[in-house]
Amino acid sequence: MIVAGDQQLLKQVNRMALVRQLCNQPGLSRAGLAETVGLTKSTVSLLVRELLDEGWLSESALLATGALGRRATPLHLDGTRLALLGVDLGIGAARIVATNLLGEVLDEAVIDYANGADAVACVGQMAAGVLHMARADGALAGRALLGVGIGLHGVVDDATGVLHYAPHLGWRNVDVANQMRSHFAFTALDGKPLFIQNEANVAALAELEFSNQAGADPLIYLSIGYGVGAGIIVNGRLLTGLYGFAGEVGHTILQQDGPPCSCGRRGCADALIGLQALMDEVNGKPAHGAELLEKLFVQVEAGDAAACDVVAAAGRKLGVLLNNLWVAFDPMCIVIGGAALRLGDRFLEPGRQVLNDCASATLLPAPAIRTPRFGINAIAIGGAAMARHYLMRPFADQSGGRRPTPKVGTGLPQATGVAAGFWSWS
Repeated sequence: MIVAGDQQLLKQVNRMALVRQLCNQPGLSRAGLAETVGLTKSTVSLLVRELLDEGWLSESALLATGALGRRATPLHLDGTRLALLGVDLGIGAARIVATNLLGEVLDEAVIDYANGADAVACVGQMAAGVLHMARADGALAGRALLGVGIGLHGVVDDATGVLHYAPHLGWRNVDVANQMRSHFAFTALDGKPLFIQNEANVAALAELEFSNQAGADPLIYLSIGYGVGAGIIVNGRLLTGLYGFAGEVGHTILQQDGPPCSCGRRGCADALIGLQALMDEVNGKPAHGAELLEKLFVQVEAGDAAACDVVAAAGRKLGVLLNNLWVAFDPMCIVIGGAALRLGDRFLEPGRQVLNDCASATLLPAPAIRTPRFGINAIAIGGAAMARHYLMRPFADQSGGRRPTPKVGTGLPQATGVAAGFWSWS
């Protein structure tokens, strides 16, 4: 027996199937959608009318096909009436962006923390920035806001939205999701879908949803900052693993009996190519703080011999990690992002060379290696992409069996709880 809730869910799944198809094939007509998705023409016409009214889709000029009967009307995602908000709750500052459905940035802001050690205050500043961007008289005036996505730098409990540990912020057990909902209460964002994940997963979703990269799946986003993490896309979905641990590449061992890692093992990627490890090695002792990290960047840019040698050695270890990711996942593309990009080709080129040497030995083409398309906003834009990704997949199990099922209705998609995240020290 089909109950009303099942019918609503089926309708929402069908609606979003049409939207996703137009993401991949913009310009399809109603008849083309019906044929591609496998729904009847009458069903597609009804659903398209709703999606046009709500701002998901727009129509363009009629196409002259030469055939008898009504001419086809191309359909596209509408970039003018809906909006998404994305946040990078970073180290030292929060980045906030607003995008349309196409990933085009409508507004952006950077919120410097007044006191980076006070997690509650930092989340409050971030929430205030989000609310300011969503105000009725700002850049989003006249647009309906679909949801908010947040990327966190640390160990995220994906079921609750709690940031358990952010080692480079010194934060522990910060209930980001409930704090955000508290700040949003009785505002225009009250009840809006909220999605929270680790920053590497979020950045990977930006590349999946907004890069218009046909054939870039499987894709790996390798985030290298103080630590190392990865977001892995397979068949259009994030690979999070049984316990959300997939992508924890910072603790893959690259060198037996190598330097000690924060996880208690030795020779992990974090301890060999993470910025914290490079700072420690260049300084000859544990080094902390944004000033010392900036000093490392300046030394490398100036060609300091000792610093460049450390970075080049780390780049070769990066190549080993790239090879391991290649043979494990056979991706079409590996995107390297994070603050380590400031080290430039002195870091990246040794990695590419090691990977190319491995590929030459196997007589197989190595995957494409590139940097993010969204620069320093990769995580914030990824937050918006994450909201779009999950809102367009109302039937997808975002939780791997661990997270609550989102509510659905006949209008705009809604969500409860938070979306999938994964454990990461990056």
